[in-house]
Amino acid sequence: MKIEIINKSKHTLPQYETESSAGVDLRANIEEPIILKPLERSLIKTGLFMALPNGYEAQVRPRSGLAYKNGITVLNSPGTIDADYRGEIGVILVNLSNENFEIKDGERIAQLVIAKHEQAEFVGVEVLDETERGAGGFGSTGKK
Repeated sequence: MKIEIINKSKHTLPQYETESSAGVDLRANIEEPIILKPLERSLIKTGLFMALPNGYEAQVRPRSGLAYKNGITVLNSPGTIDADYRGEIGVILVNLSNENFEIKDGERIAQLVIAKHEQAEFVGVEVLDETERGAGGFGSTGKK
């Protein structure tokens, strides 16, 4: 699949690091470092603009290393970029640690995964079919 992308950043186009990678890294495209204080959030620009084909979305996901080592994650994870969006890709980062975190220009801040999706037709009904699970919600499966 080919995806048209405009790169207004100072960095190279995103690329898959291994043959089996599901996502590509997104890099911060900022003029000066940003300090994220504990529990603070910020919209970090990437300088990337893209045109996805209909039927696809781009999911913005946290990087596991940033999350584990520094408590930095994507706030609306996964963030969805729709096929008709043409604005700059931004990443909402949040600092869930107890320490300040400095985001530098070019730092890998998130992953981008391209995913196929369907649009459903919602049909109003009065009753739903019965299942073994029924209305059992959070934590209800696997309990005996």
